[in-house]
Amino acid sequence: MRKKMATEASSTGFNIWGADHAVYGPVELPTLVNWVKEERVTADTWIFPEQNDCWQKAAQLPELQMFFRAKALNSSPDPASVTNLARFGIKPAALRRVKILADMDEPQLERFVQFMEVHQARQWAEIVKQGDHGDTMYLILDGELRVRMMIGGKETILTTLGMGEFFGDISLFDHGPRSADVVANKDSTLLKISGAAFEKLIREAPELAAPFLFAVGRTLAARIRADNKRFGDSLAFARAASH
Repeated sequence: MRKKMATEASSTGFNIWGADHAVYGPVELPTLVNWVKEERVTADTWIFPEQNDCWQKAAQLPELQMFFRAKALNSSPDPASVTNLARFGIKPAALRRVKILADMDEPQLERFVQFMEVHQARQWAEIVKQGDHGDTMYLILDGELRVRMMIGGKETILTTLGMGEFFGDISLFDHGPRSADVVANKDSTLLKISGAAFEKLIREAPELAAPFLFAVGRTLAARIRADNKRFGDSLAFARAASH
């Protein structure tokens, strides 16, 4: 195989051993660098540089070492936060499952996670209770929860929340009483940000706090519009029924 590649590839080309056990290439250095930046090529990817005529790991190639060093420097979140995420098998990029974080790039997510905590909720666990004062907002990475009110001893489900949604945002801002219960319908993985952590985010990383607040505000605006429409439709239906 090596002899065949040497005859077909240019002397400056690079062949890549893919995760599917197929050889890709030859490609020129600029293309290979782009693949590193896009994480299609990782530090442990095997590369066949035609000039050396031998397989090497990408991180060992002099031409690529500076790029892997740069990625390492730009990916230096708080060790405690990374450990907290890794303990549950969560990568910072998984935070893009949350709609209000979807526009953040990976370095921003790695910084943002320093202000978050992972909360594993077992099925039927009550995350927040109506009337209790709180200051914590929750982002749903995985699972399903229901928002309910107990009226006359009976459960009334207001809505069901799934991966990518959030709740508790009002209490994050005013530290007031919870307006409803939130209960896990199934085992769920949540990220939570407390009032103290939120204030720290604003002080220490305003460049992250601003887009986060904007995304929360945009979602709240959409909810208010939807509620206004439902209220208007209900009034119209009631008036029509009374005639």
